[in-house]
Amino acid sequence: MTVPIAMKINLHSLQSNLFGGLTAAVVALPLSLAFGVASGLGAEAGIYTAVAMGFFASVFGGTKTQISAPTAPMTVAMAVIVTSHASTLAEALTVVVMAGMLQVLLGVSRIGRFVAYTPHVVVSGFMSGIGVIIILMQLLPAIGMSVEPGGAVDAVRGFFTNIGAANLDAVAIAVGTFAVMVLWPVPWRKFLPAPLVALAAGTALGVFWFAEAPVIGDVPTGIPGVQIGIPELGFFLSSLEPALILALLGSVESLLTALVADSLTGTQHRPNRELIGQGIGNMVAGMFGGMPGCGSPTMTVTNIRAGGVSRASGVIFSCFMLLLLLGLGDLVAPIPLAVLAGILMKVGWDIIDRRLLSRIHRIRREHLIVMLTTLALTVFVDLVTAVGIGLIAAGMAHAWQLESLELDNVLSVPLLDSKFFAEKPELITDDPHMARVGLVSLRGRFTVASSKRLTEAVGKDIQEHEIVIFDFSQATHLDDSAAMVIDQLLDVSKKADTAFLVMALSGPVLRTLVALDVLDQVPKEFMVETLDEAREVAAAILSDGESKAI
Repeated sequence: MTVPIAMKINLHSLQSNLFGGLTAAVVALPLSLAFGVASGLGAEAGIYTAVAMGFFASVFGGTKTQISAPTAPMTVAMAVIVTSHASTLAEALTVVVMAGMLQVLLGVSRIGRFVAYTPHVVVSGFMSGIGVIIILMQLLPAIGMSVEPGGAVDAVRGFFTNIGAANLDAVAIAVGTFAVMVLWPVPWRKFLPAPLVALAAGTALGVFWFAEAPVIGDVPTGIPGVQIGIPELGFFLSSLEPALILALLGSVESLLTALVADSLTGTQHRPNRELIGQGIGNMVAGMFGGMPGCGSPTMTVTNIRAGGVSRASGVIFSCFMLLLLLGLGDLVAPIPLAVLAGILMKVGWDIIDRRLLSRIHRIRREHLIVMLTTLALTVFVDLVTAVGIGLIAAGMAHAWQLESLELDNVLSVPLLDSKFFAEKPELITDDPHMARVGLVSLRGRFTVASSKRLTEAVGKDIQEHEIVIFDFSQATHLDDSAAMVIDQLLDVSKKADTAFLVMALSGPVLRTLVALDVLDQVPKEFMVETLDEAREVAAAILSDGESKAI
């Protein structure tokens, strides 16, 4: 009996997704435990998030092969919320649910694709800062001390205060775990991921040789109940800002991971649907005691390379993590906290954008300033300030670059009477350098970036001629600011008693100028289509013996 081709394909897909999901779960287990502890919510929170995000983001998201789970950036953001924005567990989880709602709104409003436009230098500085924070905040667990409330600066201060009382067993375990993470051979990682080997090796050190190191302890098992309530209005309003940062951070990382998945699979993700799936996953995770999560580059690549080809791999990942959760308590309890510290230190090191930092001497100055500013603010201030100022600084740097590029597309030249009016000798004077008509040609796009300098660059030329022809034949776009500059130039021409001709105005440029009533003061006879028509109008103006200012 022959097996139908469709059944063979389905069985092959099921097998591929099974291997992909299980392999990703093996990688996710130690990282989820570590991220849960580092977030301040406990090891179980990382597993809750892996289950919720793995299932709902896969089913409702827009990337078939993406695995969503706890990640380092979301961990750091959650740790800040736990220590700075929430006084109870319920309040912290409420922020997670609010972030999920905001992500859903981003997707429903169909602006998901714009989130991915965050400049790379901002992402690089932010991610490098998060890597530094993770390393610094694991210094205390690595010496057997509890994590200090606050940020990276407080963690460093606490480390030097407590270094004399370090638990040497914890130090030995952290160093051994970190060494395994670094030295585990790359070819073997396909079959045995380094985090899993490091978890097993570090736990063995703690159980058999260095038993005095602090351990995770009892972890709740089973499916948790709903752990949030209805927040007070004051807390709701004050939590909008951290919730928005969580939403934007998770959205950017998820969409960037989706691009990685697209490049590996040759598919194309749906960004708005992806944000909806991420939002639903975070809402469920927050309701049941989980930390925020997003698309994980590490687990997504692992899933794809292990054979994952569809959403089923994410569902299988989630189900496997759920099975681990139901019987995980006894296995997790003896794991030393120093093991998780060693794993996270290597994760933090890998997050630092060393590729860009190694080229720091080649980066444009304005981009370097943006990156270093974002990095410094992330480490020494907070994530909210870093993202906000980083985006503002990147926007200003981009506008500065656009200014030069757009002004390069402005051509202002005098039209010699002897050439321009060659067929009208009565208008040619004895002065061979006389140019009573000037031509200003705008080519390409013009935005707020160049609007101020455009006035400075063209204003003087207008005053030097009796007539100026503005050529829009090669202009493709004017934003509102640039359009209002044209309005200002009309005022300049009035004051200079200069006639103002508009040539070849059409399309989006025309619609923008009309919408803002910029052309209301331009007589219809001064609006022409070609240079020949402009020559005839200019000749008529000069033949009157005086300049007709608009």
